[in-house]
Amino acid sequence: CCLPLPLDSSKSVMMMCCSKVICDGCSHANKIREMEERRHPKCPFCREQLPTTMEESEKRRMKRVEVNDPAAMTQWGLEQFVKGNYITAFEHFTTAAGLGDAMAHYQLAGLYQFGRGVEKDKQKEIRHLEQAAIGGHPDARFNLGWNEWNNGNTEKAVQHWIISAAQGQDESIKNLMFAFKEGKVS
Repeated sequence: CCLPLPLDSSKSVMMMCCSKVICDGCSHANKIREMEERRHPKCPFCREQLPTTMEESEKRRMKRVEVNDPAAMTQWGLEQFVKGNYITAFEHFTTAAGLGDAMAHYQLAGLYQFGRGVEKDKQKEIRHLEQAAIGGHPDARFNLGWNEWNNGNTEKAVQHWIISAAQGQDESIKNLMFAFKEGKVS
């Protein structure tokens, strides 16, 4: 389908063969079609047969990481981050961000904000949030709005929140309502 992917990443799945992300609905529809036609499960994008074991799936993902696939590198970086390997996560996020991945920029902003694996650096945090927002990341846009709000730039904050609200970021709507109630927005 051509619907935008949900913001909640738990409602989508990344195909390890080609690093494409599809919503759970499309994944489910593909599985039903394959069962009805008695076909082996294949990726709806590249048509490669799906892995049958976790080891095979991991092997395919690492193959994508080795060829500098930005989505695969970001995913691997997220797993390293969860394990507490912040330096490894930083390296993968940096490479993926250099290849234009908005999620990688957003994750780098978080590392710089909290000083995980790197020194805290507000300027680098903002730079990566801006790059992620330009790439369409709604949470990055929301955070830029907060930054502008805290710096007294109400007009810019509202602009960021309007954009992120249009992208489905619900907290932006709440902030816009608050700003309106406070008389800061008309």
